[in-house]
Order: sequence, then C-alpha cells, then structure tokens
Amino acid sequence: MKYFQYTLFTFFKLPAAWLTGVRLIYLDDKKSISSIKHRWINQNPYQSMFWAVQGMAAEFPTGILLTQEIKRSNRNISMLVLNNKASFTKKARGRIHFTCTQGDEVKDCIQKLIDTKTSQRIWLNATGVNSDNQVVSTFSFEWTLLLKD
Repeated sequence: MKYFQYTLFTFFKLPAAWLTGVRLIYLDDKKSISSIKHRWINQNPYQSMFWAVQGMAAEFPTGILLTQEIKRSNRNISMLVLNNKASFTKKARGRIHFTCTQGDEVKDCIQKLIDTKTSQRIWLNATGVNSDNQVVSTFSFEWTLLLKD
C-alpha cells in the first residue's frame, strides 16, 4: 500500500514524473529505488531515454529519503535542490532503476539540522542501472534543508 500512496503523490504533485513513468519500487530507512521504463513518452531522438526524464527518476529516491526522515522528525523542515551533477555512460533503454543508499547520512543531516538550528546541505547520489546491471547514468543532487520552527 505504501508504494501506491507514492504513486498517487506523483500523480497529484509531480505529474510530469508520473506521466513519464517514474515509480517508487523500494523504500526503507537506508535506501530507496525508483524505476522507469524507456517508452515513447520519455524518449529522445536517439532511441533512448531523455536525460531530463532520467533526472526526475534519479531525484525521486533522494528526495523520498529526505521526505521520509523529515516526516519522522515531526518538524517543519523545507527542502530544495540547490545543485545537481550528472554523467551518462550508456544509452538508457528498457527498464532503468535508480538507487540511493544514503539513508544513514540523511538521518544524521536531519538530526544536525534540528540540533544546531542552522541550515544544512547534503549531496545525495542516485545511480541508474539497466536490466543487465550496467550503469547508464549517475546523478548527484545537493539538497538544502531549513528548519522552519
């Protein structure tokens, strides 16, 4: 049921991500995984997935880890992507999974934000792999967090 709720979230709050096929397929305290399949709606002219669609699919697991920890903190915390970097190593075709495994770092960052009451920044990474477990792209997002209490 949890994953269905995130699908509804993308439908209402991130319609471009939903329409292009970004879906959350795994989430726990330490990692999250999104999935997207190369289709007509998200392709580029070179018969692979458009880079911006990969970016949406990569940002999702990083943001979900932050969102989950913010919710657990019961604090009013804003979050925003400040910077991002990406590299592409192979055409993205078929189903691509983007994984972020920095849940412990997210937890520490949120705790430091609450303890110090000063804004925090954290770089979170997502790696996209195809069905052959080959890396097609890697993304890094610098998130900024601000306690609004």
